Amino acid sequence: MDGLQRHRQLYKGTTPPWKETFRKRCVDRLKKSRSRLLERYRQLGESQQQSSSIIVQEVMEEEWSALQSEDQRLPPLWGPQGMAQVFGDTREHDELAVLEEIQQELITQEMSIIEEYERNLQFEQQYISSIVEDMEERHIICPVCHMNNLSINNFFISCPCGLYINTKKRHISPDVLQRLLESRVSEHMEECLHNPVFSVAANTEAESSSNLMISCKVCDYLSIVL
Repeated sequence: MDGLQRHRQLYKGTTPPWKETFRKRCVDRLKKSRSRLLERYRQLGESQQQSSSIIVQEVMEEEWSALQSEDQRLPPLWGPQGMAQVFGDTREHDELAVLEEIQQELITQEMSIIEEYERNLQFEQQYISSIVEDMEERHIICPVCHMNNLSINNFFISCPCGLYINTKKRHISPDVLQRLLESRVSEHMEECLHNPVFSVAANTEAESSSNLMISCKVCDYLSIVL
C-alpha cells in the first residue's frame, strides 16, 4: 500500500484534521491578495465571466504547498484532471468533498470582494458625474455685458457679447473663475465703494490672446482677472 492509499484509509469517512487550518489559511491569503485579485479582474475585463474564479486556485495551491511542507503525507493538490484524481472517487466526508467545500467558500468570498469593488467603482463614477453636471449647470453672468451666461470649457471662456479669453492649459473651471472675480471685486472694495467695470484687453505678451481686466475710473484701480 503506497503513501497515498494509506493516507486515504487513515482519514476515510472522517473530517481531515487539516481542514480548518487549510480553510483559515486560504481565507486569510485571499483577503491579503485583494489587490492582486482586483488587478487580475481589471485585466480580464469582460472575459472574467468565462471563469468561475480568478485567483482561488492559486490561493489554494500556495497554502496547500505550505501545508505539505509541514505534513509530507499530503499528496499534491491538483492532478492532471484536478482534485478528483488526487483523492479518488470517495463520497462521504472525504478529502475531495472538503476541498470542494473550501473552494466554493473561497469563490463566494472572491465574488464578494469583486462586488464590493464594483459598488465602490459605481459610486465613484456617479460622484464624478454629479460634479461634472454641477459644473456644466453652474452659470456665471458675463461681467462685461451683464446679460449672457458665460460659456466655460478647457479651452476658452466666451460670451455672445464678444468676450473671448483663451484658457488652454490653464484649467479654469467655473469655480476658479468665480473665485477670481470675487477676489478682484473684494480687493477693489477695500479701497473704493464705486462699482468697477470689466473689459477685455489684448495681451501684449501673447499674440491672438486677450485678458479679462477689472478697472475703476474713480480710484484708478486696474487689475488682470484672467
